[in-house]
Amino acid sequence: MTDELSALPARELASRLRAGQVSAVDVLDARLARIEKHNPELNAVVSLDAVAARRQAEAADAALRRGELLGRLHGVPMTIKDAYDVAGLRTTVGTPVLDRVAEQDSTVAARLRAEGAIIIGHTNVPPWLADYRAENPIFGRTSNPWDTARTSGGSSGGAAAALAAGMTPLEIGSDLAGSVRLPAHFCGVYGLKTTEHRVPATGFLRPPPGGVRPVRIMGSHGPMARDLGDLELALSIISGPDGQDGDIPPVPPGPGLAGAPRLAVAPTLPGATIQDALREKVERVAAAASDAGASVEERLPDVDWPAMNELFVKLLFTITGVFDPTAELPDEQRTLGWYLTALARRDAFIAAWESYFADLDALILPPAQTVAFTHEESGYEAEGELLAFANLTGLPGLVVPAGLDEGGLPVGVQIIGPRWSETRLLEIGRWLEDAGILPGFQAPPGY
Repeated sequence: MTDELSALPARELASRLRAGQVSAVDVLDARLARIEKHNPELNAVVSLDAVAARRQAEAADAALRRGELLGRLHGVPMTIKDAYDVAGLRTTVGTPVLDRVAEQDSTVAARLRAEGAIIIGHTNVPPWLADYRAENPIFGRTSNPWDTARTSGGSSGGAAAALAAGMTPLEIGSDLAGSVRLPAHFCGVYGLKTTEHRVPATGFLRPPPGGVRPVRIMGSHGPMARDLGDLELALSIISGPDGQDGDIPPVPPGPGLAGAPRLAVAPTLPGATIQDALREKVERVAAAASDAGASVEERLPDVDWPAMNELFVKLLFTITGVFDPTAELPDEQRTLGWYLTALARRDAFIAAWESYFADLDALILPPAQTVAFTHEESGYEAEGELLAFANLTGLPGLVVPAGLDEGGLPVGVQIIGPRWSETRLLEIGRWLEDAGILPGFQAPPGY
């Protein structure tokens, strides 16, 4: 029963709980058993609070016996990235500077708990979420369930590994330079980077007392799961204004597909070197989509790619370092004039991408330059070339499992759409799976 329950998506678990086919305590015990079995070698789940989770599971069962339904995730246990505050749970963001027990929920955690979810622990991250591998001095490093000699990615690497290993059915990650999409690709799960300002950042990477939140642009938040349906459900729960994060507009979910998708394909990007397996996977998906009735063309927007990448890097270092007097940041980039000029340049790139998507539903491309690399390898900062342009321009992006390479490691494809088009991206992913073009989730051997 443990393996069966651990393989079910969050929606199915919630359905069985509502129907009385299984108890919240049973579901929790199944997840805790998986964590006990697999976490010692993966180190994905941190700050686990099984005692509090059991109290909540017992309360969820009691509520159902009274005929009370807490919400769409009633009694479903899950983890959340170690950057979202969960009241009563230790939060570290991978650094002793922010290590504390949270006193109140982040908006994301509060919304999940309001729907009945039981947050049982956090998942591992790099310090300050600033690396493409989940490793920090507090908890150590997270390994990939497909090959423990390899990284699960970062910064949502603990989340992706826990999902792939069946230790959680659902996760929420953040994405400032690919931190949802890269780990999803490395671990063979689904990851949705939402449009910038779709999900509130209240209680995420909460600064120390007296500090202010510096990252107001380019970052986003989004669900990670083992199927598209759970992404859709979680997105509907965590999206929208919260009355605290003033950057979040009340934008509706957005239109779906109107017939077969209109797709552009890019097996590579200017200046990027892509492993053959990733490039060929994109090409095969594009060819199969065309055969299935989609409109497919190989086309990229007419933008200055080196200038776009340079602007992203400069803005990234500015927004993350402007309040740090020790940061290696040119004096000019600490001025309001420089920042406003940079935003004007950013606006021009956003407009170019909006124009590009005028007659397209999405762009399909690799989610990284490589499959998951080993813990000892370095020099993979360039992975961001396939990811960061969507952060600079605020575009949503979906990574979907696309099978394995010749070495048995997972490969994903990345689907990028115009701003506010998450619904359409999910429908494109479903269209590709229904057509047999993408295979869906596959568990790692032994998990």
